[in-house]
Amino acid sequence: MKKLLFIAVLFFALTPTQSVVAQDLLKGQNLSTLKVDYLSDADLAKLRSQLQSNNMTIDQAEPMALAKGMSAAEFVKLKARLGGGATATKAKQPTEAPTDNEYTRKQEPIENKKVKDTLNALVFGSELFDNPSLNFEPNLKLATPVNYVLGPGDELQISVYGIQEFSDAVPVTVEGKVNIQYVGQIAVSGMTIEAATLKIKNAIARVYSTVRSGQSQVGVSLSRIRTIKVTLIGSKQPGNYSVSSLATVYNALFLGGGPAKNGSYRNIELIRNNKVYRTIDLYRFLVNGNQSDNIGLKDNDVIRIPAYSQRVTVEGEVKRPGIFEMKSGESFQDLLTFASGFNEFAFTASVNVLQKTDKEFKVKDVKATEYKLYKPRSGDVFTVTKILNRFENRIKIEGAVFRPNTYSFYEGMRIADLIAKADGLKEDAYTARATIVRVKDDLTKEAVGVNLDKALAGDAQANILLKKEDIVTVFSILDFKEEYKVTIDGEIKKPGEYDYNPALTLNDLLVQAGGLIGSASKRVEVARMIQSEDIDNTNSARAELFNIEISPNNNEQAENFVLAPFDVVNIRRMAVYEKPEMVTLTGAVHYPGKYVLADKKEKLYSVIQRAGGLTPLANNRGMKIKRPIKAKQIEDLENVNLDVNKNSIDASLTSKDTVDNSALKKLKEEVKFATIPIDWNKIVRNPNNRTNITLLPGDEIEVVEFSESVKVTGSVLLTSEIPYNSGRGLNYYLSSVGGTDAKAWKRKAYVIYPNGQAAVTGSFLFFKSYPKVTPGSQIVVPEKPLTKKMSTGEWVSIGSVMSSLALLIVTAFK
Repeated sequence: MKKLLFIAVLFFALTPTQSVVAQDLLKGQNLSTLKVDYLSDADLAKLRSQLQSNNMTIDQAEPMALAKGMSAAEFVKLKARLGGGATATKAKQPTEAPTDNEYTRKQEPIENKKVKDTLNALVFGSELFDNPSLNFEPNLKLATPVNYVLGPGDELQISVYGIQEFSDAVPVTVEGKVNIQYVGQIAVSGMTIEAATLKIKNAIARVYSTVRSGQSQVGVSLSRIRTIKVTLIGSKQPGNYSVSSLATVYNALFLGGGPAKNGSYRNIELIRNNKVYRTIDLYRFLVNGNQSDNIGLKDNDVIRIPAYSQRVTVEGEVKRPGIFEMKSGESFQDLLTFASGFNEFAFTASVNVLQKTDKEFKVKDVKATEYKLYKPRSGDVFTVTKILNRFENRIKIEGAVFRPNTYSFYEGMRIADLIAKADGLKEDAYTARATIVRVKDDLTKEAVGVNLDKALAGDAQANILLKKEDIVTVFSILDFKEEYKVTIDGEIKKPGEYDYNPALTLNDLLVQAGGLIGSASKRVEVARMIQSEDIDNTNSARAELFNIEISPNNNEQAENFVLAPFDVVNIRRMAVYEKPEMVTLTGAVHYPGKYVLADKKEKLYSVIQRAGGLTPLANNRGMKIKRPIKAKQIEDLENVNLDVNKNSIDASLTSKDTVDNSALKKLKEEVKFATIPIDWNKIVRNPNNRTNITLLPGDEIEVVEFSESVKVTGSVLLTSEIPYNSGRGLNYYLSSVGGTDAKAWKRKAYVIYPNGQAAVTGSFLFFKSYPKVTPGSQIVVPEKPLTKKMSTGEWVSIGSVMSSLALLIVTAFK
């Protein structure tokens, strides 16, 4: 037994513990016996702290560990358990800029779910606790307050720098002490950070001689702050809250959602060590921005929000209406300050107050002189009304004065005084009479006339006294003149209506209208209205006509012809005035391009000959004309109505025959040309053939080149071009592209020839005749139209009808 005990003691003496080896990874001499699998989480935590204090990563420590005998396999295990190189703080390179997180004090995450409450939305101050961006959280980047009291959970960063260097982050233990390597444990709980710093420096100086001599310095800072518990009573969300030890009263109130429905905003109690430490009035912050009540919290503080003692309501024309809490001794003037004062529309002479007595309500008027004296009672409702929408001294002048406007009225003001305020009458003023619209005492209006000539000449009777709210109107002589116009139309640059003035001649009007255009003839017609006091039934003329001849060299008639009001001048167009118009020729001709139509009835053959005829590559059956569709044609088509009287016996057309709106839309937006197929061979044999059509301006003649293939498109398996095979029909080409698909409507297949003409499949009894296929043509197989299948109910109905009909026939022949 003694031998076994000796062997055990010898084994433990010679074999270093994993904990010691873990702590001495950088300082130990022999790591060959280290087994990573036996390291505890506490050992790994110490190792991470050691690496961090030396500003090293696990990768940087690898050569040192291997040199001290640690196997590569064990180091891989250690690196895996530490989480790679990310577990330790990477040493900063000199060129790296420090990040914000490196200088930010750490704090355990605090989660307090806040529920938005709108019960007290009208209570002044409730918005303070409903704004998520206003949470009063402490700023962890600020310097540590010198009066900050340390406690368990705080962490200090202690550094020695100078000749000797040391750095470590040491937490304050639950016993209130910090454990510093080589120095020992120091009690700091309950001490301010300033006092604890002095105590730690003295303790380190006893170990580090260079600190005593001043060759090294000691730095102490708060790297992690603790979390404290505070209790809220009477808030919207009462309970215990975990907050930062740097948190303040306002921060805790925000987390609790502020005062509850009946909670006070002005008598909040901070209870510390079972005594009321401070009474908090939030109105000091809300009204004046005074944060003297926003003091720091300590562990186990209690914030008690009692019920309010007095609340009043302010409605109407104040800048901040709502419900306000009042303290004893405060006046209505203080309440007005809380509501930010009257707004610009408020009636400030008095305020209406709805009060409650023990039995009923009563109404009281508080005069402006009583604002500082009146003490609001709980439940008072103050109503601030608007000022009246009227003026006490307004008078207005408008019309032919230099400054028509609204002016201030004074007792004894006369009409001449008001005109003088308006800088006098304008030159066009009608001075024989002006009108005053006056409001009488019963609020009805009356009109008073005044002679301005006499009033301004000093006639006391005419220069009448004015009253407030009078509206004086001075008329202009131009208001009584009829506005005359003359009209010019036809071959003129700016046709339209023009103002008439006496002595206006035809030549003056032509100049105003910009002069004649090139197509104007020398004939000018002037129509003048007939004026007469007597009715002449024998004269049916509506206007008097004047025919005038003008020319660039002789304009005497136009200069001497004086126009009358409402004359209508028409400039006629020349009998012959047509600009050259062109057609376009493209494709297989010798000289393609644009050609001017030399004759009003020039035909296709003539233009082709002018272009040098067709080239050898031209397809004689591939000529067509694309004619632009004019807006007038679309308009005529829109006006077509194929609906007929449904009562007519011969009515064979229905509303379905009306031009389809979709077709009209396609014609307007997509189809720009109408295609006219041409048979050139017939024209060559007989130039008088009907296909040798007369060309119109804008026509585009297209002569395609000969093609030896046939294009197959539509509902076929493969859209392709097949070489032309003489004598082969439509089925041959459909078979060449794999046939038709399931949606094909083969019996409606059609062929489009190179000249734009189309031929469709025909049928007679059970026989089908397919169109002939030529070189360069295109075969199109359309899709079958969608058909609605009969439902089961419809088949049942048909069966029922047939059964009834059969029964009727059988009964009739019995």
